[in-house]
Amino acid sequence: MVLRAKFSAYARLSRIDRPIGSFLLLWPCLMALWLSAGGVPDYNVLIIFVVGVFIMRACGCIINDYADRNLDAHVERTKLRPLASGEISVSEALGLFVLLGLLAFGLVLMLNPLAIKLSIVGILLTIIYPFSKRLTHMPQMLLGIVWSWSIPMAYAAQTGGLPSEVWWLFFANWCWTVAYDTMYAMVDRDDDLKVGIKSTAILFGHYDRQFIGLFQLFTLVCFLAVGVIADRGALYLTGLGAFTIFCLYQQKLIFTRDRLLCFNAFLNNNWAGMVLFVALGVDYLIYPG
Repeated sequence: MVLRAKFSAYARLSRIDRPIGSFLLLWPCLMALWLSAGGVPDYNVLIIFVVGVFIMRACGCIINDYADRNLDAHVERTKLRPLASGEISVSEALGLFVLLGLLAFGLVLMLNPLAIKLSIVGILLTIIYPFSKRLTHMPQMLLGIVWSWSIPMAYAAQTGGLPSEVWWLFFANWCWTVAYDTMYAMVDRDDDLKVGIKSTAILFGHYDRQFIGLFQLFTLVCFLAVGVIADRGALYLTGLGAFTIFCLYQQKLIFTRDRLLCFNAFLNNNWAGMVLFVALGVDYLIYPG
């Protein structure tokens, strides 16, 4: 029973029970792999990145909970997290972080030198991000960089270079991340104000919905530019149209700023990302690059 309880705590610490973050990290990574390869990427690269996404998301959750361990107990949504509740010690959490980090770096060592160099920047950004919530009201903008770092890594691994379209896709995902993580921050805004955690939801205040809409618009424009540069066809545009509908639906959900509806809007982004990736994949299948 003790081992089972400890395993459950480790699973919750690394968010195995809540894979939404892994999926939001996965879809743009897969898009980058398909775009860089002009279709289905090399299978070894694909496997490394898919496994790496889940490991690095777990690493990010662990270091985030470590940074917030003294604050999470005062926030309704996070007070039962394993570190905040005392189920797992600080040393146990850091040990798991190091172990998973080494596993991820072991996967990266199978890639080329450019991808390895970029991965070092990625792990540093992952470590820095959780502490930014004490220093700036724009941690979501740093998270957007962290959440988008797999894109140049994917291009580097697949092509050995970083063509211009990388940065259009990078900026698209950066804007998208800022938008949906601001929705997420709207859920905790009242609690964050009490404990001193900063966020774009607090920074934007009464204009939160408008700023989210602006970032969603930038996201759509950049995804459209990616499609044009990559010479994608009608199916990709159909996927982008569906993505637009998802964005409008999310705006409807956050309109009253109800906590549960804002959280549902955040979750809805998983479907938006999945649909856009599937549209891109099918587009390449029917109209090869």
